[in-house]
Amino acid sequence: MSASSTAQRLLNHIETLGNRLPHPTLLFIYLCGFILLSSTVSALLGISAIHPVSGENIQAINLLNRDGLHRILTQTVTNFTHFAPVGSVLVAIMGMGIAEHAGLLGAVLRATVLKAPRQLLSFIVVLSGVLSSLAMDTGYVVLIPLAAMVFSSAGRNPVAGIAAAFAGVSGGYSANLLIGPLDFILAGISTEAAQLVTPSYEVSAAGNYYFIIASTLLVSVVGTWVTEKIVIPSLGDSPEHNEDFEPLAPQEKRALKAVGLFTGVFIAVLLSGLLPDNGWLLATDNDDILRSPFIRGIVPIIALYAGLCGILYGKVSGEFKGHQDFIQGMESSMATMASYLVLMFFAAQFVSYFAWSQLGIISAINGAQALKSLAVGSTSLLLCFVLLAAFINLLIGSASAKWALIAPIFVPMLLLLGISPEATQLAFRIGDSSTNIITPLMPYFGVVVAFVQRYDKQAGVGTIIAAMLPYSIAFLLSWSGLLIFWMLMEWPIGPGATMLVNLPR
Repeated sequence: MSASSTAQRLLNHIETLGNRLPHPTLLFIYLCGFILLSSTVSALLGISAIHPVSGENIQAINLLNRDGLHRILTQTVTNFTHFAPVGSVLVAIMGMGIAEHAGLLGAVLRATVLKAPRQLLSFIVVLSGVLSSLAMDTGYVVLIPLAAMVFSSAGRNPVAGIAAAFAGVSGGYSANLLIGPLDFILAGISTEAAQLVTPSYEVSAAGNYYFIIASTLLVSVVGTWVTEKIVIPSLGDSPEHNEDFEPLAPQEKRALKAVGLFTGVFIAVLLSGLLPDNGWLLATDNDDILRSPFIRGIVPIIALYAGLCGILYGKVSGEFKGHQDFIQGMESSMATMASYLVLMFFAAQFVSYFAWSQLGIISAINGAQALKSLAVGSTSLLLCFVLLAAFINLLIGSASAKWALIAPIFVPMLLLLGISPEATQLAFRIGDSSTNIITPLMPYFGVVVAFVQRYDKQAGVGTIIAAMLPYSIAFLLSWSGLLIFWMLMEWPIGPGATMLVNLPR
């Protein structure tokens, strides 16, 4: 029996198990009920824990008594409206929506890939895939089929182009050169979780920024190596699929140049507020950029930049005919967030119930004490968490749903052991991204199968998993290696964010 057939059967079992799980929203509804019942049982049993920082005796609180029900009724709305991942993501998405509606994001991807020389084709495709996470779903619907056509025109197997693009778009989803929507979502959930232990702790959207910049190069290089050394030799070149594809139109090129000039002006304006002493983007009583209004206002700044770029591109290219066009861009982007908002409503209730019942902090304290008794180092703990995230990702497709589910437990638990919420979030991102490309539960997996079937009628789910498994293993190993190296060097993982922290006593 071959190792590949064994791995295929294992993945088939995982797919079957994952398909039996309820919808992520329904999962949080069940969890809310479970926490309410558990709070009653735990309170009756007198379950408690001693806070290692304050020394306070923390006891489980019943949420199904009179006071608990009153709290649930009066705070259900504010649980949702004050939930950190909601507001920041919606603001960022409005700006990104204008850019996407104008066609700017798709044009940038096309311009990048179409100019790639043959010897750098795989690298440019994977890198473009990594960067496409800023464009939300554009990488899946634009870059992946485009990569197939570009590979075909170069006399290479178009399926290899799809694999390389899919590896970058989905496998490299947690890497980028800029801060994107995922950073806001994860940071908001991490903040809510960290505040179970330290109420004043706040995780910035830039908390993993230095590491994800390095990860962009890592994923691009590793993805290129797997494409050239494993995927292409196994598939072979396929020149019979030569295709014509539409290059950028003259008006699109003019619009991209206009956006490039505007970007330079925008950066200059920001620097004018950051570089001088008492710059207008710095706090009046503090010149520290990390604590400046610029960092705290990074969400509207990114949204404003994306929105203005989208409007400019739309006007110059002719895509926007009037003011209603950019408004439609914001409206259409918000419409795509409907499922996210429903999910976040119930996730917010779950996180709040977990905090109110004290079960979150009690489980974190007891879990931290159990881990401490094992005398396991911080590096080993984070690597174990990477593997846990990679496995959970095979069963639950949504990154925000997974993080909202496990962050309230693991963020405070590891924080009590001196591992920062930013580091725990980073470990989650590594594991989650590495197995995105081999789980059929990923929402766009079926789309990728359809793209491949255009060139190989016999292809199915197993075909895609087999093609993407080398990427997944390579990403998991190399990314974990980068994490170990980063910890050994004791480098910050983002502005003001370190791997290890000391809780105030």
